[in-house]
Amino acid sequence: MPADGYARNTHFQMQNSPFRTFWMGGFECTDQLNSSGNRVDLLEVTGHLELINEDYARLSALGMRTVREGIRWSTVEYKPYHYDFSAVLRMMKAGKMNGIQQIWDICHFGFPADLTPLHPHFTPRFVALCKAFVAFYTASFPGELFFVTPVNEVSFLSWLGGEVAGTSPYCQRNGWNVKYALMEAYIAGARAMKEMSDHVRILTTEPLVNMVPVLDPTPDDLLAASLENEQQFQSVDMLCGKICPELGGSMDLLDILGFNYYYNNQWIVGSYQFLGWNDEVNDPRWKELADLLEAAYLRYDKPFLISETSHPKEDRPFWIRMIAAQCAELINRGAPILGVCLYPVIDRPDWDNLHIWHQAGLWDNDFSERHARVLHQESAVALAEGQQLIELTLRSRQMEKEGASEVPSGYLLA
Repeated sequence: MPADGYARNTHFQMQNSPFRTFWMGGFECTDQLNSSGNRVDLLEVTGHLELINEDYARLSALGMRTVREGIRWSTVEYKPYHYDFSAVLRMMKAGKMNGIQQIWDICHFGFPADLTPLHPHFTPRFVALCKAFVAFYTASFPGELFFVTPVNEVSFLSWLGGEVAGTSPYCQRNGWNVKYALMEAYIAGARAMKEMSDHVRILTTEPLVNMVPVLDPTPDDLLAASLENEQQFQSVDMLCGKICPELGGSMDLLDILGFNYYYNNQWIVGSYQFLGWNDEVNDPRWKELADLLEAAYLRYDKPFLISETSHPKEDRPFWIRMIAAQCAELINRGAPILGVCLYPVIDRPDWDNLHIWHQAGLWDNDFSERHARVLHQESAVALAEGQQLIELTLRSRQMEKEGASEVPSGYLLA
């Protein structure tokens, strides 16, 4: 079946959702320094910048018209306090031309070579970048609502750069200081953007994890797991002013919660042994995604989405079906879930080994030609089923609110 045969006209959306489609696509946009100290630019490596119009057409054919993109700080700020948004403008125009709504990452793991989060100029340079981006966006598209993630995955970035020396600032056992510095910049940047324009909406994109103790745990094991689970919320707690109030965080800086969830986001504390997600008999410590998301949502009482999720290789379609079922469960519970972003939607290589490709997207690269896009048919089928399930669940939920007891027999999607 051709790719456009899977398209769904998913016009029925959760009431008051600011997003065009529930199902979204994310393009890997990291511009970080990898563990070897080399700059990686995955927007270039994957060919997305070159093929953006074609990529957007592919997404639209599958019924996805909301995407996550990144501006690449290391490219935009070509020298301190001087900016070139020409590539970003080309991306924005491609979105307009193709009817694609874009969510923008200001910093997706990368920053200029002369900066680290621990540098005293990091926060003022980041705030200046945020202001320049808002000024550029509002001048280009006045009066339009736009969605921004100041820094992607602060929790992960502070671990990668602060605990295991996997990226700048290449520290070990210094994760808290890196996290604190990143959130100082995040909060200052978010506040500056909101003060410049009341059309800015801040979306967080933090990992959602479940860290469990060993079987037959001691009280110390239980306490260690509880403390580590709590730490996953530190970044958003700072943004909201729940902790570290000296950074100036407050609830008005948070508009939409984003949670990044992958197949290896549940593990045993200390051993980092992952819990299986598709076993015939689940580990008793395993938690359903719907339960994890609902608990995280209740912590902040803000609408939310799954801002990243994917699975490599042959298990991709099974993962998509599981994600769809968990989203449907949340909708039935009345939780304000706004969408799910398949990330990456186009396959990408490993940051540290660019010859290794993950095969985690809806489209693979088979290297038959430059930047080949090969639709993973089984995943496309699973996506179409997931779109149908979510739309049917949303309609059913709405009909219940309006007093109808069931969906009419013979019901077809619009």
